[in-house]
Amino acid sequence: MTSQTLTRRSLQTRLALAYAAGIYAAGTFVLILADIPLASIQQTTPKGSSGPITETGAGAGISLPQLLTGSAIALVILIPVALALGWYVAGRFLRPLRAITTTAKIISAGDLHRRLDLGGPADELTELGHTLDDLFARLQASFDAQRHFVANASHELRTPLAGLRTLLEVALADPEADAETLRAVCQEALALGEHQERLVQALLALATSERGVTRWDTLDLTQIVAGVLASRRDKAARTGIHLAEHLTPAVTAGDPKLIESLVANLIDNAIRHNRPDGQVKITTQTIGTQVALTVANSGPVIPGDQIQRLFQPFQKLAPDRHGRRDGYGLGLAIVNAVAQAHHATLTTGARPEGGLSITVRFAHGAHPSHPR
Repeated sequence: MTSQTLTRRSLQTRLALAYAAGIYAAGTFVLILADIPLASIQQTTPKGSSGPITETGAGAGISLPQLLTGSAIALVILIPVALALGWYVAGRFLRPLRAITTTAKIISAGDLHRRLDLGGPADELTELGHTLDDLFARLQASFDAQRHFVANASHELRTPLAGLRTLLEVALADPEADAETLRAVCQEALALGEHQERLVQALLALATSERGVTRWDTLDLTQIVAGVLASRRDKAARTGIHLAEHLTPAVTAGDPKLIESLVANLIDNAIRHNRPDGQVKITTQTIGTQVALTVANSGPVIPGDQIQRLFQPFQKLAPDRHGRRDGYGLGLAIVNAVAQAHHATLTTGARPEGGLSITVRFAHGAHPSHPR
C-alpha cells in the first residue's frame, strides 16, 4: 500500500468520523427534544369526579426509565448508521479528488495531452479541476515551445558550424593553396565565427529576458533610447536609413539592461527590415499612468495575420529579405520577453504604406510589487 493511498484513506476516515459525529450529535439532540415532552405526559383524573378515570393525554404516561432505555437503544443503533452514512458521504465528496490524483499521475508521467475534464455540479473541486486543466495546457504549450526552440536553435547553430567545417576541409584538401588563399579562408572562418557569436549572444539575451526581472531601478526611457540611437546612427547612415526621434521624459521602473536590450532590438529590427532611403521614427512620451515607447519604420508591406508570428523565436517574414543574412529571427522575441517580464503592454500594427509600428507601454513609476 503506497503512502498516497494511506493519505487518501486517512482523509476519508477523518471526514467519515466528522460526518458521523455530526449525524450522531443531531440524532442525540432530536431524541432529547422528543423525550422531554413525552416524559411530561401523565395520567390525570378530574377533581371531585366519581366516574371512571378519564385520560387527558394521548394515552398512559411514559415512565422515565422507559424513555431512558429506549433512547439508549436508539443511540446505540445510531452509531453504525452514522458511521456508514459518514463513510458514504466522504467517499462521494472525495471521488473527484481521486480522479484528479489519478489523472495528474498520468499527466506527470509524460502524457501532457490528458485533461481532467471534471463534470458534475460546479463546486470547489470542479473549479480546482478546471484550474489544473488550464495549468496543464500552459505546461504543454511551454514544453512544446521549448522543444521547438531547442530544435530551431540547434539548426541555427549547426548551419554555420557545417559551413565552417566545409570551408576548412576544402582549403586543407587543396594541395595548391597558397598563403593568400589560406588567408581568405581564415577571414571567412572568422566571419562565420562572428555570426555564431552574435547568435549565441542573442540566445543568451532571450534566455535572460525570459528569466524575469531581478532588479528594479527607476529610469528614463529617453536616456536609454538616446544612448542606443547614438550607437546606431553610423549603421543607419551606411544603409541610407533616416532616424527621426521625438523624445520626451518617460520615467518608469525596471531592469536597465533588459530595457536597453528591448530598445536596441526594436531599433535594429527597424533598420534591418527597411527599404533603401527609408526612415525610422522613435517616440517616447508619458500618457497618464503609462509611459510609451513607439518605433515605426518604413519597409515592405506585412500581412496582418503574420505579425504575431514574428514575436516567436526564429520566425522571419521571409527567409532572406533583400539578400540579407544578418538576422536570426530573435529580435522581436527578445522584445516580447522583456515586455512580459516588466508587465508591459506590447501593441503592433502593420502600416498601410509598409513597415511596422510597435508600441511598448510601461507603468509610470511602477513598482514590482504592484504590477499592472
